[in-house]
Amino acid sequence: MTLAEKIHYLREVEGSLRSLDRPMTQNELLKAIRAETGGSISQSYLSQIEGGKRPHMTQSTRTLLAKFFKVHPGFLVDDPEGYHTELTSDLRTTEGQLDVWLLQGSERFAADREVSDVLIKLAREKDTRSCVLLLGEILNTPGLSDRLFEALRPEVVPPPRRMSREPALSRSKGEPALAEEKPRRRR
Repeated sequence: MTLAEKIHYLREVEGSLRSLDRPMTQNELLKAIRAETGGSISQSYLSQIEGGKRPHMTQSTRTLLAKFFKVHPGFLVDDPEGYHTELTSDLRTTEGQLDVWLLQGSERFAADREVSDVLIKLAREKDTRSCVLLLGEILNTPGLSDRLFEALRPEVVPPPRRMSREPALSRSKGEPALAEEKPRRRR
């Protein structure tokens, strides 16, 4: 990935994080940098960097952008030719692929701000894989997701449960009973 592509990608992510439902414009980015860091970059300089006309930037600009976007300054350079994002450890590769997949999903669901924001938060977690596995365990525990949702988001009323036609065993007598379907949350 080139420096230009990285800056454009970071503007997209930042726009999503700020609930703009679109990438931040270069001017919005420059205003935010000025307001939040006190530093400044000219719009023409940023345009040259993002347009690929300047493949390198000054150390002070790199530091300022890294501080604003909360990335390591070493990220803000062109990747070397033949560079691969895959890591040698299968677990770390899985973690990185999961984070990228979640960030791409956040872009696809930009119209649903809550879902998009949650996907971004999940991707930023240090141990994304464990968070996903925890979610799986919550969903495997009957009724736990509803109880947690009610406790953490009492202002949102979940839809009433529907009964499925699949027989399930009654816990008390071992007899067939109607199983409850999980409610589908719509927003």
